[in-house]
Amino acid sequence: MRRRLVAGNWKMHGSRASIQALLGSILAGLGDAGGAECAVCVPYPYLQLVAERLKGTRIAWGAQNVSEHAQGAYTGEVSAAMLAELGCKYALVGHSERRQLYGETDAQVAAKFAAAHGAGLTPILCVGETLAERDAGRTDEVVARQLDAVLAKCGKEAVAKSVVAYEPVWAIGTGRTASPGQAQAVHAFARKRLAPATRILYGGSVKPDNAAAIFAMADVDGGLIGGASLAAEDFLAILRGAGSAG
Repeated sequence: MRRRLVAGNWKMHGSRASIQALLGSILAGLGDAGGAECAVCVPYPYLQLVAERLKGTRIAWGAQNVSEHAQGAYTGEVSAAMLAELGCKYALVGHSERRQLYGETDAQVAAKFAAAHGAGLTPILCVGETLAERDAGRTDEVVARQLDAVLAKCGKEAVAKSVVAYEPVWAIGTGRTASPGQAQAVHAFARKRLAPATRILYGGSVKPDNAAAIFAMADVDGGLIGGASLAAEDFLAILRGAGSAG
C-alpha cells in the first residue's frame, strides 16, 4: 500500500503571528489525525519560522516554487540548494497558478523539477486541465503532455521518487470539485504513464466533507490542500480522512 500524504499549500497568505497560531493548533491536534504523512508549503519569508517550529515534529515543510537555476544573476529567484539548506523536504513545481499567471511552460516546469530533484528535494509536480480543456475532452491529452515533459527530461525513476498532484484547474477556488470517480479516472490514467508506486495526490478543493470519499479511490494517495489547510480543524479533519481511507 502506498503511503498517504496530505500537503497544505498556504499560497500567499499569513503573517508571523497567524502562522505561529495555525501551526500550534495543527500540532496540538495531530494525535488523533491518523497516520498519513503531513507537510505544509509556505511563502518564502516564513520558511525559517516554520523550520524552527516544526523541527522534530511529524510535519514536513516545503516551498511553493523553486528556480530552475542553481545560481547566478537571477534577482528574486530562490534555488533548490537554498531551500534544502533551510530543511525543506518538498517544493511545489508547476502549480496551476504558476502556469496560468506567470506563463510557466512545460519545459520550464521540467527544468524546475530537475533542479529540485537534483538538490535532494522531493518535487510535488502539479498537473491538470482547465475547464475549457475538460469540456473539449482534452483532459488526458493535457495531463499526458505535462507529465511527459518531466518524464522526458528526468526519467520515470526520478518521478517515482517524487510526488504528482492532479489539480483540475476548474475545481480550484470555484466551489466545484471533481467527483471521486472523476478524480480516480485521471489518477488511473496518470499512473499508467508512471511507475506504479508513484504517489499521486488530488488537489481540487478537498474539504473535510469530501476528503474520505476522494481518498478512498484506489489511485488517490492523498491530497494537496489549498484553502482548507488555512483552518486547523479543517486540515486535521482532512488528515483524518486520509487515515480512515487506509
